[in-house]
Amino acid sequence: MGERRKLIAGNWKMNGLHADGVALAAGIAEKLKAAGVVSFDLLICPPATLIWPVSAVVKGCGVAVGGQDCHPKTSGAHTGDISPSMLVDAGCSYVIVGHSERRQDHKEPDALIAAKAAAAHAAGLTAIICVGETLAQREAGQAGAVVASQLSGSIPAGSTAANTVVAYEPVWAIGTGRNATPADVAEIHAAIRADLIKRIPGGSCVRILYGGSVKQSNAGDLMAVPDVDGALVGGASLKVDDFWGIAASCC
Repeated sequence: MGERRKLIAGNWKMNGLHADGVALAAGIAEKLKAAGVVSFDLLICPPATLIWPVSAVVKGCGVAVGGQDCHPKTSGAHTGDISPSMLVDAGCSYVIVGHSERRQDHKEPDALIAAKAAAAHAAGLTAIICVGETLAQREAGQAGAVVASQLSGSIPAGSTAANTVVAYEPVWAIGTGRNATPADVAEIHAAIRADLIKRIPGGSCVRILYGGSVKQSNAGDLMAVPDVDGALVGGASLKVDDFWGIAASCC
């Protein structure tokens, strides 16, 4: 198995107006340019209104851009939605699907997430498929079973190491002040890896990100856990120095 290059992905969620987004993207791009050759990949996922200007700012500097969601259809009467091909047209190479906030706030089931991932693949996007358990599920001893079920229902046929990334985000550790220990993360990531090896050709090469309140203070320990191939970063991705500090922990 070849070494999996770490991916540090910033999910800006519903944050940022034009000036803020452009400044944040430019700051990240400058950090990468100043660093020269690095051992990780950088991805930023701004809100839809900022994809075009952010893509223009980071073009050619090595920072990838992604969408935060997509519709499974290419076009049509779907008011307020964005198709994968529209994301590509705006400069994206990735898209997040199945984020816990989509699963919870919008009641998205696994089948819809799989359809979105398949549509993303068809458009040439890499799909970041999110999985993770709630606090109640973890306390009931169901974390492993929940994640296995989500993987089974959310990863579409045709997924490969080239077009798919999996992000494990324990819902109970996102913005709650509670943190998963490296041991907690290692257990679930090992189970995800075993599942991917069975489910996807080249599953040993699929990158698995951790996404539960990743900060500069805990990034080094988390990135050292086996089968943690990067991070899906929320709040800390909104500050240049914090986001870069997390990325630098991969070195």
